[in-house]
Amino acid sequence: MNRQSLIKKFDKQADKYDKRRRNDPLYRFRQRIFQKAEGNVLEVAIGSGLNFPFYSENIELTGVDFSHEMLKKADRAAKDYAFHSVFIQKDVETVEFNDDSFDTIISSTSFCAYQEPVEVLNKFQKWCKPEGKILMLEHGISTNTFLAGMQKMVDPLALRVVGCHQNRNISNIIEKSNVKLIKEERYLAGSLYLIWAEP
Repeated sequence: MNRQSLIKKFDKQADKYDKRRRNDPLYRFRQRIFQKAEGNVLEVAIGSGLNFPFYSENIELTGVDFSHEMLKKADRAAKDYAFHSVFIQKDVETVEFNDDSFDTIISSTSFCAYQEPVEVLNKFQKWCKPEGKILMLEHGISTNTFLAGMQKMVDPLALRVVGCHQNRNISNIIEKSNVKLIKEERYLAGSLYLIWAEP
C-alpha cells in the first residue's frame, strides 16, 4: 500500500480515535508504562493524544504523525494539559532528528503500519539520549495458537481496510533492532506488548 493511501485511511479514522480518548480500552496499560516518560519526549504516530493523561506537566512533548486530521485532534487535546507541546506532520519512517535529541521516545500501536519497523527502531536508538528510555505499547501476534491463526488469516483484509498489520511479532522486531530490551510484558492473550527499552 502506498503511503498516500495509508495516510488517507488514518485521516478518515481520526474522529474514531478522538472518541476513544473518552473511553479507551487500553487506558490501564498506557497508564502502566507511559507515566515513566520524562524530559524531552518524542511521541511518534501520536494520533489523537491518547497518552496525554499520563504525561507529567514538566515534559516537553514533540508529537509526530503523517495524518493531518490526527494532528488536529492531538493539538486540540493538548490544550487540556500543562505540558508544552509541538506537533509535526511528517512520516516517522522519513522524518529526521539529530542524534541524542530525546530523553524518552514513546510509541503506541504504531508498529503495525510501518513498512520497515526494524529501521524505525534503529532511528529511535539514534534519536534517544544514551541514558534515555524507549517505551512502547504495541499490538501483534498472540501467544494463543487459535487467535494467532485468526490474526494471520485476517491480516490482508485488515491491511487493506485500516492500513494495519495484525500478525507482527513485536518481540522479534525488537530483537533484530539496535535497541536494548529491558523488560517486556504481554497481555490480552499475548497480543498486547508492553516494551521498556533503551538505546
